[in-house]
Amino acid sequence: MSAPTTVPPPLPKPAHHPWTRPRVRPRAETRHNPSSAGRPRQEDGARLPVRRSSGYFPPNWFAAAMGTGIVATAAATLPVQVPGQRTFATTVWVADAVLLAVLLTATAVHWVRHPQQARAHISHPVISHFYGAPPMAMLTVGAGALLVGRDVVGAHTAVLIDAVLWVAGTLTGLISAVVVPYYAFTRHRYEPASPFGGWLMPIVPPMVSASTGALLVPHTAPGQWRTTLLLGCYSLFGFSLLASLVIITLIWGRLMQHKVGAAAAVPTLWIVLGPLGQSITAAGLLSKAAAGVLPATEVQATNGFALLYGLGTWGFAVLWFAVATALTLRTLRSGLPFSLTWWSFTFPVGTVVTGTSGLAARTGLHLFTVTAAGLYVVLLLAWLLVATRTARGALNGTLLVPA
Repeated sequence: MSAPTTVPPPLPKPAHHPWTRPRVRPRAETRHNPSSAGRPRQEDGARLPVRRSSGYFPPNWFAAAMGTGIVATAAATLPVQVPGQRTFATTVWVADAVLLAVLLTATAVHWVRHPQQARAHISHPVISHFYGAPPMAMLTVGAGALLVGRDVVGAHTAVLIDAVLWVAGTLTGLISAVVVPYYAFTRHRYEPASPFGGWLMPIVPPMVSASTGALLVPHTAPGQWRTTLLLGCYSLFGFSLLASLVIITLIWGRLMQHKVGAAAAVPTLWIVLGPLGQSITAAGLLSKAAAGVLPATEVQATNGFALLYGLGTWGFAVLWFAVATALTLRTLRSGLPFSLTWWSFTFPVGTVVTGTSGLAARTGLHLFTVTAAGLYVVLLLAWLLVATRTARGALNGTLLVPA
């Protein structure tokens, strides 16, 4: 008599197969609302109203002014000019100046009415780094006044506006470049996987001051004042460049060891382009401003430095642009939630546009002329997308609550 046949138990169904996994709607009270599509719903499916938080106004709102301002300044310096381009740049600058005034007013009100929440932002290990955005917003609007705003307010007023905003942006930028790292070194706790593009925000303002300060050199009194401003801008250049190299190395190491990380932080990888493109721009503008200030032999040295440094850094910027694009597209396939970090797609790209435009003017090569024009189209499309999404989020309140 044969042994009874044992029937093996059926194999369990995969519980988390992406095609068979049941879709479970989170409870309304626990759902997060990074966008209007993700707002909580009642049991009948209707969206619950978003409660605006007047005590929540983080400094990264100023990234909108940075990204808008670079659209105007990059258009004014492009090696390719088409009819209506300057009018467009001037219109964008006027809108950006109004936006900056609104943001500065809102920040002042925020600090007066909600000082505890404002201080909490400084103590936050992530949000605190974005205090580099207000100085850069002021510096960008100031440079735009000198480049295109003079068509509206006049040359003398444009110089005055730029000078005031440059002093304010440079002082607050230096404060952010010292205070934020100090807090990071002494109070905040970070893990090996913590480095992200936002760490560059508080130390890039001095580089923006270097490039925008070069525009003010011809309008400064000759002699001690003009020479001091020029050489001071070179010091700001080194201040920001060396610190940026340290942080970019940390970001590269984090990507190698801990991979991409959270999808919401992927846009901040584009911030790496900021110090790269801005330093190319600064080197070119400072060498141009040096003529008539420094001796001829030193002017030759600044010209050589601007060319060789610009070409080498531009090559690395192209590499990072390709890497950031690939990582962003990879993340888009699995979902990239909208937030104010999307403004990282604008200002950093704009600095590469201005840097490439400077190389086009210096070398006369069509390669840089075509590349600058193409990158500006990318910048313009990114700005239109992010500005539209930001306006929508501000109106429906989803960007006015903590993420």
